[in-house]
Amino acid sequence: MISLDQLEKGVVAEIEHIETDFLPLKLIEMGCLPGNEITLIQKAPLNDPLYLKIDESHLAIRKETAQHIFVRLKK
Repeated sequence: MISLDQLEKGVVAEIEHIETDFLPLKLIEMGCLPGNEITLIQKAPLNDPLYLKIDESHLAIRKETAQHIFVRLKK
């Protein structure tokens, strides 16, 4: 299990655990929940923010927020 900010571009993973105390409610409403598939599409220069696809939603989040989302790589 790794934190989302360590995920490589194009790699598909599954959200394993989130620290809800550090996540905005908006992310949870957009599908950032354990069990959902997540893909890192692009990292901005200096690696912040991260552009992600969670199920069918596309969103950008700060690296600081991504450190509180833990994923398991899909094989």
